Amino acid sequence: MKCALVQLNPTVGDIRGNSRKALEAVRAAAAGGAGLAVLPELSLTGYPPRDLLLYPAFVKEAEDAAQELARGLAGVDVAAVVGSVGFNRGKGRPLRNLALVMEGGAVRHAYAKRLLPTYDVFDEARYFEAGDAPLVFERGGLKFAVTVCEDVWNDEAYWPAPMYRADPLDGHPPFDVLLNLSASPFSVGKQRLREDMLSALARRRGVRAVYVNQAGANDELIFDGRSSFFGPDGAMAARAAGFAEDTVVVDLESPRAAVAEDDLEPESETWRALGLGVRDYCLKSGIGTVCLGLSGGIDSALTAAIAASAMGADNVHGLVMPSPWSSGHSVRDAADLAANLRLGRVDTVSIRDAMDAFGGLLAPVFGDLPPDAAEENVQARIRGTLLMGVANKFGRMLLTTGNKSEISVGYCTIYGDMCGALAVIGDMYKTEVFRLAGWINREGVVIPESTMTKPPSAELRPGQTDQDSLPPYDELDGILRELLERRRSPDELASGGAFDPGVVMKVAGLVRAAEFKRRQAAPVLRITGQAFGVGWRMPIACRSVFAPRRGAGS
Repeated sequence: MKCALVQLNPTVGDIRGNSRKALEAVRAAAAGGAGLAVLPELSLTGYPPRDLLLYPAFVKEAEDAAQELARGLAGVDVAAVVGSVGFNRGKGRPLRNLALVMEGGAVRHAYAKRLLPTYDVFDEARYFEAGDAPLVFERGGLKFAVTVCEDVWNDEAYWPAPMYRADPLDGHPPFDVLLNLSASPFSVGKQRLREDMLSALARRRGVRAVYVNQAGANDELIFDGRSSFFGPDGAMAARAAGFAEDTVVVDLESPRAAVAEDDLEPESETWRALGLGVRDYCLKSGIGTVCLGLSGGIDSALTAAIAASAMGADNVHGLVMPSPWSSGHSVRDAADLAANLRLGRVDTVSIRDAMDAFGGLLAPVFGDLPPDAAEENVQARIRGTLLMGVANKFGRMLLTTGNKSEISVGYCTIYGDMCGALAVIGDMYKTEVFRLAGWINREGVVIPESTMTKPPSAELRPGQTDQDSLPPYDELDGILRELLERRRSPDELASGGAFDPGVVMKVAGLVRAAEFKRRQAAPVLRITGQAFGVGWRMPIACRSVFAPRRGAGS
């Protein structure tokens, strides 16, 4: 009995297109000898469909497409297990997250996902009613148990503190092979955890485990694929490609090692994930070219390198916008970067005249008040306006270049450098930006050396550096990790002895004050367990040591 792990990259909402892709992949798997084909969670709708699920016509289209897919497999000697959505015709929420078993031209069985996550980026209880029954079906003399994603993430023997009251596999009817249809978002380092967990599950229960994950990216979520097969001894005998569509056929009785080569180092994972995130975000939105500002700094350099790799250098338009305060080396670094990457187009537009014009317009209002952040932010907003103009004129996707350190503490200008449709490196701390840039340069200079070594600066006033306003990035990023990811309170962190208490309280105050900016920011490609976006739900107008205080618009 051969099983195909059919790792697809669906587009959210493109039910007909996803169904055609599924049909072609299952037919190809059957032609390759597979008697069973397993597809990812919600592979007909794409994951996550979010509030498209609130439209009954959308759900009806998915139900119809599932029936049509089943009929399309009539005459093909294969059973397909496909993730989709359907109406709940009983009590509870209106929908079910389903795994449909198709065979002989019809849907023979339907399993409803039993554990519905509501943490971080997940909000499945908003739409779905949880299933309450297991499903075991037989084929080729084997018994197959069907589960969907979260259903296998609650093993009491593996997790010190399981999140749910019950494990769907406890008390389960006997089975030989566990099937798990997943849409498990990527984060750096998560694959090692997945493999360890699935290996432990297969070994403890003495069964074979088939895990099929979505590949591709939808909005800010990136899916790394890496679908896998584990024997009853816990050994992994097959793994599909990372960050790409793939189909792996494995003999369930006598599997031979078919483990795709992969690099689980953080920089390699990050590079591939962000490239996939940019490419799918643009192409699934119907836009094939991008633009961004090139400042000569490390953030725009890394963003440009990712964009060139993802979209093709010919499809990247860079705009250099020097001001009177821009250093000569920054302009040269931007030009050198563009040459190294061979960007399709680079234009230089000085903002000096625009700064003078805005200064003249605001002079009667500002009067004799000394220059401060207000004038600096006008510069950033001039650049944002120019970038938006280029994006509009040429139909390009504008990429923002801010990193997680800056976004955390509000060291960015709303309607200025925050303009854009996608925050490519918005889930990378500044120290991580430098590490990834160094990794890119490991075999030759792509990002200019002076970009790597000069002090980071927004160059909005003469001689400015980031450390005029912020702690050194090593210190800042350490504090931010504790506050944002490990959920340490400012008081706990200040009294812990690892950081200067005054710096901790300053950083915490900046994080709180910037919440209104983040609410208006571009979507951030998620590569960690805590990114800004749908998984970060802080109030703006409240009074708490953990939440924002009122800040001036900047």
